[in-house]
Amino acid sequence: MSETRPAHKLSPSSPNIFQRPLWVAIFALTAAVVWGWAYPLIKLGFAELAITPDMTGSKMLFAGIRFTLSGLIILAVARATHRRFALSRRSDVGFLLLFSLLNTTFHYACFYFGLSHSEGARAAILNSVSVFLVVILACVFFKSDRMTLRKVVGCVAGFLGVLVLNVGSGGDGGSFTWLGDGMIVLNALCSAFASLMTRGLGRRVDVFVGTGYSLAFGGILLVIPSLFMGGTLPRCTWWGMVILLLLVGISTLGFTLYNKLLTCNPVGKVAIYNALIPVVGALTSCLCLSEPFRPNYIVATLLAVIGIYVINRGRH
Repeated sequence: MSETRPAHKLSPSSPNIFQRPLWVAIFALTAAVVWGWAYPLIKLGFAELAITPDMTGSKMLFAGIRFTLSGLIILAVARATHRRFALSRRSDVGFLLLFSLLNTTFHYACFYFGLSHSEGARAAILNSVSVFLVVILACVFFKSDRMTLRKVVGCVAGFLGVLVLNVGSGGDGGSFTWLGDGMIVLNALCSAFASLMTRGLGRRVDVFVGTGYSLAFGGILLVIPSLFMGGTLPRCTWWGMVILLLLVGISTLGFTLYNKLLTCNPVGKVAIYNALIPVVGALTSCLCLSEPFRPNYIVATLLAVIGIYVINRGRH
């Protein structure tokens, strides 16, 4: 995952490993798959640590510990590999703070608040909006991303995959609520704008260092309010700590690969791979939580793959 300094001097005709199409696909798929595994592991972690659905503060504490440890690991590796920690300008501190808040603190605070007050399938659909919002907004903010018919078709296919994934998942959904659906929508917006800001992060500081800072600082800002909300880990077991460490590893690998890819490639081509996250989450939940397998999971996977292929088959 490390990148040697000479790679920055490569000519456009000799792209580094994070720009080669095959490796972009491998790394983006890796990030999406490991993030998909987080779904069942979070549920297992909550059950093992006796965190019930109504314990929002405890959920935030669990997430805060996870991201703080992940950020510290990335920063330690960055220091060991002699990456540049210095920021270019004093104003970059404000940018890094905003990125930390959007990428970690607000993102996951809204997610856990919303998930505690929203039906699961409905939350998954609303949360997936961030994937396709990134593809669309990237065309507005970056010249390297142009809106094309392929992108429209790819986004539609990917979103249909999320809809198909949740067919027959139960629940009548109910009416729109600000504490539930509203928070999930805010979570999706935070995730989308954080993805867009990653391009700017790479121009201000080494992207691995910036990722470490954002996770560590954002995680701490999750821990502090969770303690005021009475958040605790009601039952600590060795298996619960193993699950937490697995989630730390998932965050470390996923965010490191994803953020680096966003700084080297058109944003939309990388972000669309995240359409696979809820599909992988559903399939791994079948394996780890003994949840029933549904045929629509296969259809959802095919639609997500079609969306990824359509958007990535051309040069732009």
